[in-house]
Amino acid sequence: MKEAVAGELSAAYDSALVDKVRGGDFTHVSGRLTVHLAREFGFCYGVDRAVDYAYQARRRFPGRNVFLTGEIIHNPHVNDRLRAEGIRFLSDPHERSEALGPDDVVILPAFGVTVTDMAQFTDQGCTLVDTTCGSVLNVWKNVTRYAREGFTSVIHGKVRHEETRATASQALKYPEGRFLVVLDRDEAGVVCDYIRAAGDRDAFLRQFAGAASPGFDPDRDLVRVGCANQTTMLMSESLAIGEMVGQAMRDRYGEAELSAHFRAFDTICSATQERQDAVNALLDAVPLDLMVVVGGYNSSNTCNLARICAERVPTYHVAEPDGLVSGEEIRHRPVGAPSTATGLERVSTGWLPSEGPVVIGLTAGASTPNNIVGEVIRTLDRLANGNSGL
Repeated sequence: MKEAVAGELSAAYDSALVDKVRGGDFTHVSGRLTVHLAREFGFCYGVDRAVDYAYQARRRFPGRNVFLTGEIIHNPHVNDRLRAEGIRFLSDPHERSEALGPDDVVILPAFGVTVTDMAQFTDQGCTLVDTTCGSVLNVWKNVTRYAREGFTSVIHGKVRHEETRATASQALKYPEGRFLVVLDRDEAGVVCDYIRAAGDRDAFLRQFAGAASPGFDPDRDLVRVGCANQTTMLMSESLAIGEMVGQAMRDRYGEAELSAHFRAFDTICSATQERQDAVNALLDAVPLDLMVVVGGYNSSNTCNLARICAERVPTYHVAEPDGLVSGEEIRHRPVGAPSTATGLERVSTGWLPSEGPVVIGLTAGASTPNNIVGEVIRTLDRLANGNSGL
């Protein structure tokens, strides 16, 4: 039913202004304001497909209850629109997944679901609409292979993120499957130190409580490891962690024995990489006064775009256009703050230069639709030039 929902999707999420800015070499100039839009931003293929499938499912099954296991993507605007379409969220407090049956339709989000959840919905006879992103499936394939070959998956990711939970569960398909989730280089460094020289086993297990497979034993389970990642993590950090773990294995077992103890595959999502490359290219090409990054506060790829930008220029991560409160105030998520379901907001003042030319860089996470990006441009124009907007 793709054609049946195409017009509705376009009306809900497209932006003529964004199309115009794209056609103008990704630059918007108005009065004293210049906005440079990163050349890759917003909805990726996987997100676009997931949202499309959700709208199609609502039309395909009229009169039946249609559920999402949780947020289809990490964007409040999109999720609220789906609720308005009559799609119910199993993550909402009043919903009960155990009550579902053959008459119910369950949409699996772009992040995927755990092996246990998939088995539950199948056993209950639900009709499943699977929107799991192909890049996520590629990571699963490698994690499954690690488990089958007796390697522990060391996963660079956020342990409470839906994608990482789903990926980790793939390791448990085989009796010898194991996983360990590391958040960043610091946690990876702890793992590497243990690989090289073991250490305090109990302290290690305390540090990674909740981030390791049941019965995890570092003395046994860090002898053979394979690296994987949550697809929306910072690309450079995922690659660095893979190199760190590989070097620790070389130090422990020697180059000649490396292949018996270490596996690594490139599981970086191409869309994530393209958006990170695009903001770096923008920062290299144009002197900016500040950067605005648009996307859900619990969107990992959006937070990582903000991290990249903040290293080079003052950066504000806003969830919605109304975060741009005025030329004096902005409501935003501080870069580097913990990523939670509700985010951690701060109101800052003096963010927009009040006089003279102002040059702003703009990008958006892979779960941010073009209509939101367009509204941000309109709001920036209004605040910078004191007019009623475009």
